[in-house]
Amino acid sequence: MKKRSNYSKFLLLWSGELISAIGGGLSSFGLGVYVFNLTGSAGSMALVTLLAFLPTLLLSAPAGVLADRYDRRLLMMIGDGLSAFGLIYILICMITGGARLYQICIGVFISSVFSSLLEPSYKATVTDLLTPEEYSKASGMVSLAGSARYLISPLLAGLLLEAGGIKLLLMIDICTFFLTVICTAVVRSGLETKNNEQAEPFLKSFREGWRAVTGKQGILILIIVSSVMTCFMGAMQILSEPMILSFTDSKTLGIGETVCAVGMLVSGILLGIKGIREKFVRTLCFSLAAAGGAMIGFGGWENICVICAFGFLFFFMLPLANNCLDYLVRTNIEADKQGRAWGLISFLSQIGYVAAYGIAGILADRIAEIRHISVGRGAAQVIMVSGILLMACAAALGNFRSVKELEDHEKAAVSE
Repeated sequence: MKKRSNYSKFLLLWSGELISAIGGGLSSFGLGVYVFNLTGSAGSMALVTLLAFLPTLLLSAPAGVLADRYDRRLLMMIGDGLSAFGLIYILICMITGGARLYQICIGVFISSVFSSLLEPSYKATVTDLLTPEEYSKASGMVSLAGSARYLISPLLAGLLLEAGGIKLLLMIDICTFFLTVICTAVVRSGLETKNNEQAEPFLKSFREGWRAVTGKQGILILIIVSSVMTCFMGAMQILSEPMILSFTDSKTLGIGETVCAVGMLVSGILLGIKGIREKFVRTLCFSLAAAGGAMIGFGGWENICVICAFGFLFFFMLPLANNCLDYLVRTNIEADKQGRAWGLISFLSQIGYVAAYGIAGILADRIAEIRHISVGRGAAQVIMVSGILLMACAAALGNFRSVKELEDHEKAAVSE
């Protein structure tokens, strides 16, 4: 029986997540500026970022199990609605005399804990709503929404900070949470809710999710590739700023980051319009190799125009790679196990960020010290070596038969 498409419902759900991403970017930018002005410490900014990241990473796998046991749309509504309370707490602290660092950390942590419910339920809901032919196109649009916090939010936040300060940014973000809840509620009202009358034990569900992602060698290899990608992305995020600031000013840095991020926007739009219909493994290998080459060029010259060009290429390739990874995994895991599977995939793939945050900066400093060069050039060399390793991974990936078999399975599923 052919699956019915609910693309209009997907668009409504996607619109809510787009608005939420922009709001989240406003708060992230504003709180970063506020904490830096409050403490004058980059370490304090890193602490806030870490507390916003770790709960989502650590709780993603349990959240995936919940997404398969309970109503996915209801979990999204709970996650979005309750995560607003963390920001409300920070806002109240600011209104009553100014939020201290520990209060901001508490609020960010609370918000992140509840936000961890969102991603597995959201990705599994996309599978519920769409047909296999629409997965690739939808993946491009999801990538586009995710890039909004890097493209739209910083420019908008800079203007709003001048007009109304950090409190205005927090209030706008809080409003976007509840708007997203309304969109999800409308989508939920038109869908059949699965009732799990005999819910299996939590640990058993977790083990089944683990078997779902490790049952096929090709899926496990793709997850490892995802983790490698996030490690290199994290290294780029951390090291691009000291690299560029070593020879230019912060204003140029901001412009450069925006130009680079536009590559993700352009690629996401193209995928949203057309999508990828075939040769997913080949496209994945090509996009990873091109991203690695862009990293080499990114660190090769102290020229902002050259850096922007290679940065644009790097970010242009990321949605293509994510699209192929998403599609190959999505079409090789049973629908009723998608929630717990995506939770585990999210956890495993984002371990790369932790590795990057913990190693890349120290490694750049060490290289600069040993070679008697600036920290900026040390950062550039770490980025270039990472690019070489990414290209090697891309070349190796195309030779795995188990990965190629995932695409053969996907073709058979679509034909049925």
